[in-house]
Amino acid sequence: MTATTELPGRSSPVHGLRRIRVFYTGGTLLWAASAAWTGWLYPGSRQMWVSLLLLAVFGGLLATTSVWLSGAVRSRSAARRSRPARPRPTATARHV
Repeated sequence: MTATTELPGRSSPVHGLRRIRVFYTGGTLLWAASAAWTGWLYPGSRQMWVSLLLLAVFGGLLATTSVWLSGAVRSRSAARRSRPARPRPTATARHV
């Protein structure tokens, strides 16, 4: 049996999305710098186009993760605000 080491108040999907968003941000910055550098030294080269392709891939992953994270945070905050349902009165049979 494995023990979970979650911090109080943090759900693991939201925490995981935040961690991967940081990774994708770093990848996007790295490939932007690489594309700028290779575009400066070798404009129109294959290396420049590969760097631009990987920049687009990491940018798309970053955008997708950000959208998922905003939806997860929004649904999580809505779940916190919800109140338990009030008990309904029981229905009684009407005799006519």
